[in-house]
Amino acid sequence: MTKFNRIAIANRGEVAVRIIKACEELGIESVLLHSEADIESRAYRMATKTICIGPAATAESYLNIKANINGALAGGAQAIHPGFGFLSENADFAEEVAQAGLIFIGPSSETIRSLGDKVHCKDLAKKAGIPLVPGYQGEDQKISKLIQKAEKIGYPVIVKAAAGGGGRGMKLILNSQDAGELIESAQREALSAFGSSKVFLEKYLDRAKHIEFQVFGDSTGQVIHFFDRECSVQRRHQKIIEEATSPSLTDELRRSMGEAACAIATMGRYKGAGTVEFLLQDNEFYLLEVNTRLQVEHPVTEEVMGIDLVKMQILTAQGEYVHDPKHIRLPRGHSIECRIYAENPFLGGVPSTGLLGQIHWPEGPGRRYEYGFDQGDTITPFYDPMIAKVIVWDENRPRAIQKMLRVLKNSTVFGVHTNIPYLIEILSHKEFVMGTMTTRFIETYFSESLKEPELTDLEKKIAQSALMQLRQQNGVSESSGTASPWSTFWRGV
Repeated sequence: MTKFNRIAIANRGEVAVRIIKACEELGIESVLLHSEADIESRAYRMATKTICIGPAATAESYLNIKANINGALAGGAQAIHPGFGFLSENADFAEEVAQAGLIFIGPSSETIRSLGDKVHCKDLAKKAGIPLVPGYQGEDQKISKLIQKAEKIGYPVIVKAAAGGGGRGMKLILNSQDAGELIESAQREALSAFGSSKVFLEKYLDRAKHIEFQVFGDSTGQVIHFFDRECSVQRRHQKIIEEATSPSLTDELRRSMGEAACAIATMGRYKGAGTVEFLLQDNEFYLLEVNTRLQVEHPVTEEVMGIDLVKMQILTAQGEYVHDPKHIRLPRGHSIECRIYAENPFLGGVPSTGLLGQIHWPEGPGRRYEYGFDQGDTITPFYDPMIAKVIVWDENRPRAIQKMLRVLKNSTVFGVHTNIPYLIEILSHKEFVMGTMTTRFIETYFSESLKEPELTDLEKKIAQSALMQLRQQNGVSESSGTASPWSTFWRGV
């Protein structure tokens, strides 16, 4: 058993903050391994120690294995937590961390290769008798071969990165004319995001729901699950809103899918937090993939299960955490998470960068906020535009939806646009309220930009007054054509 005094965090933003808080609760110091672009971020200010590992470009910082390991060693850490994204599912990174005498807070490199590689994972699933979507997972990665296989599967076909998830390296192919270009694009994106251009193909299910199960292997290797999450609200294969538990599962489906999730994780000798993802269509489920890391949406599971997955990860890495067979946990109530992105919902979701002004997250019972930026921080164009996660809990799903709507309407972010108006529209849609949405929900109902509302006369007066005060403070004349942050709709954007 190893007691950690200091943990290095190979990540950024809100997940770095989340890990720092877990370290603080356990009395462990933190070392933030950051890029030049993330100096003076919230995690930077919170960490016990900070070490710059490279410039803004991810290949030279957050995806640089040597730089992260050298930074952790220089910071006196005994372990590295990779968070999610970047190197979190990189088996070579986990292996080199161990070779450097550090502990990787996550599954072993062998497990990551076995389950994190989507192709090998499907081979294991076949042996376990877990249903799979028809597809191609071969080693031949020539464009001509992949096109041939796509034709055989039958369009529409999804091409996916074998070495990672999160929507990166994923393209929907609708016909043979676009196949070559989209496969090449997926390979380039996969190489950039995960360091491997390997892809695989799957038949696209057009009425499917995306359901995932949170699994956890303790320090003895025993695997259990902490039930399910509904993740069907996706845009360009990236989740926007997640829930625990899914409103779509019968008791029998939940039992069968949970057993399948534990079976594949056990076969992979899983330790720590992981997620087994499924597609559900016509009451039949199919294994999608296993994510060998913490998920962005882990807070909704924590809320309904009364657990702390990050602390459990750390304790397990120390050899401490063991499942208690006498303590059977069942989900209580309902939790919803919304991802807050710095983007303009009135221009199709284009990223919105710049200096953050005042931020207000309305406090109250059953409300939780995880964010990586404060007032005065800068949203840069270098990374994912997610700036925060808003999580609510209530006694049932209808009340959780109403609470989330109230929270979003009372939240304020100045300086950049956000997708808050977009989220409010989604949460208010009949199909979402009924819980019948599929992975094509956004494509079907929200493929166009939102219509920008007009300011009321009172809001225009307030904006004009604020603009005049701002110009006077900055010494700008009335005749100046300087762009104003008050010249566009600002409530909740």
